[in-house]
Amino acid sequence: MEHEAQESTLPVPPGPGTDAATVYPWREALLRAIGELLDTEIPAGLPKLAHEDFTSLHRAAEDMAGMLADTAAHSRHDVRNQLSALRGYGEMLAEQLPASGAETLDAPLQRLLLATRSAEDPASLDVESGGGITIVGEPGFILAVDDRLENRELVARYLSRCGHSVVTAASGEEALVILGQADVDVVLLDLLMPGMDGHEVLQRIKEHPDWHATPVIVISGHQDMQGIIRCIEAGADDYLFKPFNPVLLQARIKAGIERKRWHDREEQYRQQLERNEQFIRATFGRYLSDEIVTDILERPEGLDLGGKLREVTILMSDIRGFTTLCEQLEPTEVVRVLNRYLGAMTDIILSYQGTIDEFIGDAILAVFGAPQHREDDADRAVQCALAMQAAHEELNRQNAQEGFPALHTGIALNTGQVIAGNIGSERRSKYGFVGHAMNVTARIEDVTRGDDVVIADATLQKLRGHYRIDDSREIRAPGMDGPLHIHRVLGDLP
Repeated sequence: MEHEAQESTLPVPPGPGTDAATVYPWREALLRAIGELLDTEIPAGLPKLAHEDFTSLHRAAEDMAGMLADTAAHSRHDVRNQLSALRGYGEMLAEQLPASGAETLDAPLQRLLLATRSAEDPASLDVESGGGITIVGEPGFILAVDDRLENRELVARYLSRCGHSVVTAASGEEALVILGQADVDVVLLDLLMPGMDGHEVLQRIKEHPDWHATPVIVISGHQDMQGIIRCIEAGADDYLFKPFNPVLLQARIKAGIERKRWHDREEQYRQQLERNEQFIRATFGRYLSDEIVTDILERPEGLDLGGKLREVTILMSDIRGFTTLCEQLEPTEVVRVLNRYLGAMTDIILSYQGTIDEFIGDAILAVFGAPQHREDDADRAVQCALAMQAAHEELNRQNAQEGFPALHTGIALNTGQVIAGNIGSERRSKYGFVGHAMNVTARIEDVTRGDDVVIADATLQKLRGHYRIDDSREIRAPGMDGPLHIHRVLGDLP
């Protein structure tokens, strides 16, 4: 903060028997200036805006005179509030006079402003009313929170003339309602209010997920260093003393609006990135597994051509008699039956964390163990295959209702080492798998009957769970050096 802790020239009001002139040495000068202003008649033909300023200044001067007549009845905070209103309305009227032709008001008004400045804390007078300084900034939507009507009116009128849109709240509760209904750029917050005070309002704003980035400028008549520190620690962006300097306030508001705009732009950029990522996931998720899409998004080098040696469990499935089925149905009917089947199988495979490598007509190739390896890859592959066969009952029921034939698939599984990675060229590549284990799985799938789940001996050795195994046998397949040991899986053991 640019203000150092020091004794104010507005001390605690005097008690009984204390000379008010001694406590407030500026009291008599200010009363004389107020009296002179109150005795000055409103010039004829005063423009509407200047007339409103003079009326507000007249009311503030009368209230200030009443306070100075009975200083013991008013707190230091009340005196500061009223002094702030008096000076604020006076400065706004002074801006209107040169163009209004009301020269008779100029002298008493300047003496009043001089008297109000002499009553202020020197720490707030490092600049006077502005010295001709103009603050040019982007207009904003400002919320001014103060329980005193004259303070709200003063701030609203001053900031409105600076181009801002201003809404006021007379209490902390009302301020929170407004924040929930409008996108506020800066909050001007008084601390001493009945009910919910400024400290609680500040805490609520900074704890709220949608409001915490909204700049809060505390404007208070208290120059208590502990209170200032408490506000800053709670998240206040600035702290101004009453009577506030209008130029300093405008500078603080300009800085607050700029911070809010930067935050809003960052938030919009973050949301756009999230939408783009969701689009990428939704689009490429139709062709790649979620794990592969995540690997590409989080690790761009994952797009590089090449691969790594991985131990995986491979699943291949194929609809038996699909060629005959295509001859019996119209092309649109074939597509409807096939999409229903592939949609159901895709959901099952992904639920068991399998990676779908590709669809080849009615055939499905999926892998468990890449790009992410898990200790139960083989078990999940077998459980997935059993779930796929179990799902045929509902699929065939739907097909029968539409007059389509039942589907029967054979599913083969094999475990072995493959090269997993991006295969192809710089212009066209895919995440795929190559290796002897892929060929072995294809040979097993060739001899698998409809509704069967057949696994290689290599997969059986990797299983941790217990399953009902049937029809263990050897087969010889073209291109294989020796026999293949295969087993039919009927289901889990109880």
